Amino acid sequence: MEGTMKTAVMTGISQVEIQERPIPVPADNEVLVKVEYVGICGSDLHYYESGRIGDFVVEPPFVLGHEAGGTVVETGAGVTDLKVGDRVALEPGKTCGHCEHCKEGKYNLCEDVIFFATPPVDGVFQEYVAHEAGLCFKLPENVSTMEGALIEPLAVGMHAANQGGAHLGQTAVVTGAGCIGLCTLLSLRAMGVSKIIVVDVMQKRLDKALELGADYVINGKEEDAVERIRELTGGKGADLGIETAGSQITASQLIRAAKKGAVIVFVGYSATGEMTLPIGMALDKELTFKTVFRYRNIYPMAIEAVAGGKIRIKDIVTDYFELDDIKNALDSCVHNKADIVKGVIKVC
Repeated sequence: MEGTMKTAVMTGISQVEIQERPIPVPADNEVLVKVEYVGICGSDLHYYESGRIGDFVVEPPFVLGHEAGGTVVETGAGVTDLKVGDRVALEPGKTCGHCEHCKEGKYNLCEDVIFFATPPVDGVFQEYVAHEAGLCFKLPENVSTMEGALIEPLAVGMHAANQGGAHLGQTAVVTGAGCIGLCTLLSLRAMGVSKIIVVDVMQKRLDKALELGADYVINGKEEDAVERIRELTGGKGADLGIETAGSQITASQLIRAAKKGAVIVFVGYSATGEMTLPIGMALDKELTFKTVFRYRNIYPMAIEAVAGGKIRIKDIVTDYFELDDIKNALDSCVHNKADIVKGVIKVC
């Protein structure tokens, strides 16, 4: 397909503009996807607001966005599993396929991954993208491309729940009710966890958690989260804790509120990348710590859960924006976190 496309280009800190760029040409193993929806992720906002996350530094011009769903409009010569008109969810990370981690199936740990919107790789706040066909997952008829865009954050939540060994009979606590926290909540509920408690300091996010199936919510500004968790668990503590806020305070709360022998999964990144935690208490309780880096082998399971009605992923969205309104969208998500739980860009 020849011509140009609209692309939202980050030109500096908190600066973005719509530019025209050539429509990409798919390689033999790629498909060209007309992007229809892209979720606004917390990482996009970090890059937009501060220009970096840890060692990953934005050097403008740069394109944000990695949570995408759309429709195939062209296929490479070697593509046989997809055809023009197929609606797909795009898994954003291309890995080498040859390293130790890839061969073990833990491809999310590949050292040579090329991931949308992770500097220096451009993302998908644009009208078209060429992407490896094997990373474009066909959506069932009853799953929209908007839901397809949300499979990416859902995969993080499902991976977190898997890492924690979520199962029937557990009481789980999720700290942080942003997009990933809510995706984790949905995943825990789908996996049969019996009681789910969500902790945050923003009431609108807690209200959304209740809407999505949380049994109890705790506003950390208004009550002692640890004492309330103990009360809700009959003094025993939680079997599973999943930390998505990236906060030393909430991470410490999970350790204090955990049952002896419990599992705690760390998902959220702290601002500095470091935390001081009550490790002595963790040792006394013989807690198991797990961590999450993106996800692996999750997309088919996540799509099936959405298609089967087990996970209402579309219900996490609170705000929609047009691609032409990208600056307002990003600014609004940065400065209005108390009200915008999850924003999505409608591209075309």
